[in-house]
Amino acid sequence: MVRIAGTDVPDRKRAHVALRTIYGVGPTNALEILAKAEIDITSPPRMNELTEGQLDRIREIVDKEYTTEGDLRRQVNQNIRRLIEVGAYRGVRHRRGLPVRGQRTRTNSRTRKGPRRTVAGRGRRTGAKK
Repeated sequence: MVRIAGTDVPDRKRAHVALRTIYGVGPTNALEILAKAEIDITSPPRMNELTEGQLDRIREIVDKEYTTEGDLRRQVNQNIRRLIEVGAYRGVRHRRGLPVRGQRTRTNSRTRKGPRRTVAGRGRRTGAKK
């Protein structure tokens, strides 16, 4: 296992895919990092095929130019705390555990709301006639 930015990066995956295991590095950033480290991105090698010098360059680029892992998690959490503190609509949605980006909540949104809680008196009424 190769260690970059405090994360174990898988050996047997191609470099541009393996770099994505670092929090804050997505597909575009992974390719940019390889380009800056002067590693061929047309047919990227696997992580265990890279030399120690190339790995050092990747580590240096990630550390200097990108916000990753703990720093990025802290920054995201601070942004959410700030929204909650100032009472912004997005902050209220975060506090209540509801979707933040305008999705519907009448149906769906189970990921944010959690499992269904049954409420008494809901559903079809039987015996009620017009």
